Amino acid sequence: MIEIEWTNVILGVFTLLGGCGWVIDRKKHRQEIESMKADIRQKELDLGTDFVKKFRELIAGPLDEEVGKLRNEVKDLRNAIEGVYDCPYRNECPVRERMRQQPPSGCEPVGRTTD
Repeated sequence: MIEIEWTNVILGVFTLLGGCGWVIDRKKHRQEIESMKADIRQKELDLGTDFVKKFRELIAGPLDEEVGKLRNEVKDLRNAIEGVYDCPYRNECPVRERMRQQPPSGCEPVGRTTD
């Protein structure tokens, strides 16, 4: 009878140890999953940062340069147009007459709508 009791005790201890091992493994797996989630978030942030860098390098940078060039050209054109009024030949200026007769193709003055 003593052998049966010791057997039950030993089986109970092994069951308890197995359960403890399962709980410890479960915690360990949860930590691994959280670690993997953090790695994935970091990779997503890195990809986002890389995308922004490439976008600025390949798209935004050249567009900024082009806009700067266009602004300079418009400024030069505005200065030239304003200079027409100071020209001694302004009454017979063919360029001025052509500018009055033909609006720029494809451009509408700001504030006007086409109906």
